[in-house]
Amino acid sequence: MDPVTYEPIGVIRSPHVATAGMPIQPSGAADVRGRIELRPELVEGLRDLDGFSHLVLIYHFHQAGAPKLVVTPFLDDAPHGVFATRAPRRPNPIGLSVVRLISVRENVLEIEGVDVLDGTPLLDLKPYVPEFDAPQDVRTGWVEKARGASKTRRSDHRFEDA
Repeated sequence: MDPVTYEPIGVIRSPHVATAGMPIQPSGAADVRGRIELRPELVEGLRDLDGFSHLVLIYHFHQAGAPKLVVTPFLDDAPHGVFATRAPRRPNPIGLSVVRLISVRENVLEIEGVDVLDGTPLLDLKPYVPEFDAPQDVRTGWVEKARGASKTRRSDHRFEDA
């Protein structure tokens, strides 16, 4: 296959400057505010975005380190295949978060529920649409036994460990 390359469309700003103590998922960062600084030449692409309450952020885990195919995730003590986790050390270190959109002003989006490191390169953003994004018949595998833990647990690992 040919390589695929992307240029970030902006940067995610957050109060998280280190992975230690960082929320594990947006559900554990419900009140954490941040912002997206979109490249100014892309601002026209934000037209009508302010009508949505939530966004799907697609970003690059810029401090993830080398990929690991088996990882021990934050919510479990057992190792799992990386594709059965949300761990950052992936063959393609791409992250995904759903955040609340607070406001859009020029090329800056104020957001809430931020669970990413400050300075994270943003690859894309999309409006969250429940009819598209929230299937009803869902199984959650090994995560089922950790239900609710993502709201209270914090990272005690560095990306090198996950």
